[in-house]
This record gives sequence, C-alpha cells and structure tokens, in this order.
Amino acid sequence: MSKPRSRKKVFKACKSCKALAPLDAQICPICGSSDFSEEWSGMIIILDPDRSQVAKALGITKPGRYAVKIGT
Repeated sequence: MSKPRSRKKVFKACKSCKALAPLDAQICPICGSSDFSEEWSGMIIILDPDRSQVAKALGITKPGRYAVKIGT
C-alpha cells in the first residue's frame, strides 16, 4: 500500500470570492478582502470568464486561480 502524499500548500483562499493568493498576500488580488483560509481543496483556473461555463456557474467574473471548497 502506498502512503497518501502530503503536499505543502503555497496558496491560501479568500473567504469572500474563493480566489487563491500566495501565503504571504495581505489582500485578495481579485476582491480586495483580507479574510483568508489556509484550509481549502480543489483548484480551478479560469482563463476567460466570459466564455467559461464553469465561471458562469460559480459566479466568477475575473481570470485567476480559485478554490473549489473552503474550510473554516
């Protein structure tokens, strides 16, 4: 049996818009919030929000990296 891989996260997630920002960021590059969580899972990258069905379904209007799920 193989062990589960442990990955060190290099991003934290904005609790307001789910955008992923570097751990040392003080404000969200997408919405300007300063409320972050280091507990998140899943990443989606939106390149063209106007043409992306995923972005439309999630209400994303700006390109960037986003968390799929944010913990507390």
